[in-house]
Amino acid sequence: MGGVARRPVAAVAAVALMLEAVGIGLLNWILGLVVDRQRMSLGGMDTDAMSVGTWIGGGVFGVYLLLCGAVLLRMALRDRAPGRLGRVLLLTCAVTHGVVGAFSIGLAGWFAFVCLMVVLGLVVLSLLAYEPEGLARGGAAPEAEGGQDAPSPA
Repeated sequence: MGGVARRPVAAVAAVALMLEAVGIGLLNWILGLVVDRQRMSLGGMDTDAMSVGTWIGGGVFGVYLLLCGAVLLRMALRDRAPGRLGRVLLLTCAVTHGVVGAFSIGLAGWFAFVCLMVVLGLVVLSLLAYEPEGLARGGAAPEAEGGQDAPSPA
């Protein structure tokens, strides 16, 4: 992908993840309130524990998505690949979207699935557009100076 198109893709992916983080946070907040006010219980669990767990889980997942969005936004602003930790974070984000997308078909419908797959595509496209620093085109390791392979430690 050309250098011109990769910045907007990373920026759109960042905005999508940040909006998704807000949506997940709001959804879990509302679900926690519903559980708390209706005094619902699953298998005799304490309703307070269920609502607090919902809020904490939604908050943690929202922060995770915000962090992924921040990595993508930084990629777009600097026009550079993220470091190893940033790549791992975005890879886990892509895998999470794939798994949640597979479950969302039955639970939330095709619209949710399509939205998750669009975000998955944007994250993967951003990862592929920015090669890791220090790698030559095609993923091969760069040659040592002088065209010779570096001596291996004995």
